[in-house]
Amino acid sequence: MKYQPALRIIVPLIGLLALFAASMGLFYETSGQPFPYTNHRGEAVIIHGHGLYFYDTVSTAAQMQGNDLIALVVGLPLLVISTGLAFRARPRSVWQMRGQLLLTGTLGFFLYTYMSMSMLTAYNPLFLVYVVLFGLSLYAFILSMMSFDLSNLEQHFSHHLPRGWIAGVLFVIGGFLSLAWIGRVVPELFLNQVAAIENTTTRVIQAMDLVLIVPMAVIAGILLLRRSAWGYLLASVFIMKAITMGLGVSAMGINQTLAGAPESIAIVVPFLVITLVNLILAVLLLKNVKEPERLLNTVRR
Repeated sequence: MKYQPALRIIVPLIGLLALFAASMGLFYETSGQPFPYTNHRGEAVIIHGHGLYFYDTVSTAAQMQGNDLIALVVGLPLLVISTGLAFRARPRSVWQMRGQLLLTGTLGFFLYTYMSMSMLTAYNPLFLVYVVLFGLSLYAFILSMMSFDLSNLEQHFSHHLPRGWIAGVLFVIGGFLSLAWIGRVVPELFLNQVAAIENTTTRVIQAMDLVLIVPMAVIAGILLLRRSAWGYLLASVFIMKAITMGLGVSAMGINQTLAGAPESIAIVVPFLVITLVNLILAVLLLKNVKEPERLLNTVRR
């Protein structure tokens, strides 16, 4: 695996800092109680008032802690497993390729997570930790993407891989997110009535999804149908991101409901479906990673 020396340093740092940040978010407590506050838009909100997310609203703190939980119980184990496979498996073997795909998708999860934490979380003592995690995840993700040999990547995938089904799911998820977020923002513009954005100044997640996630889904689906090496790589990254995204949003919604924001439960069901479908696709994708030599022999037969 190319760039392994750099990744051997960066990836463990990401793991250690993410473990620290997620643990602090879940377990660090300070004295205090939630209290009412009128924000700069005149909205009446409830500030969390304790713990690491002291200055976030109750709803936002619940979302952040849901994110911390997924980072701790899903993201970090995936990081350890995928790193072990990518670094320790026999070079150019099936298991190394599976590890590389898993590692790249997992790094995409940490990149998205700590980009959003850097920009959405009310300023707290871990601000620089979020920024460092954002930066390390970004450069590790780039190095991991560059480690693939695109000239023969397609040969690592069996012709039994259901490319059409995978591309179809990617298009559906991209369309769903587009409709969900544009359907929220456009009526606000026409009606001149902005729904509560609590202690944020703008819709950061909507911007990130419409710029990063939706285009990736569409481009990956198109390139996968064309059997492009980039299609296989981007589809693999997107599937891993969709799993963690679905789990993260579901955890956030459940945690918000427990914190007294029951309207959030409405978003849980579609994202649980996204998680389940992409888990199936991830199994299919990794199952259909083969030795290039086997694929060549299959074609010759």
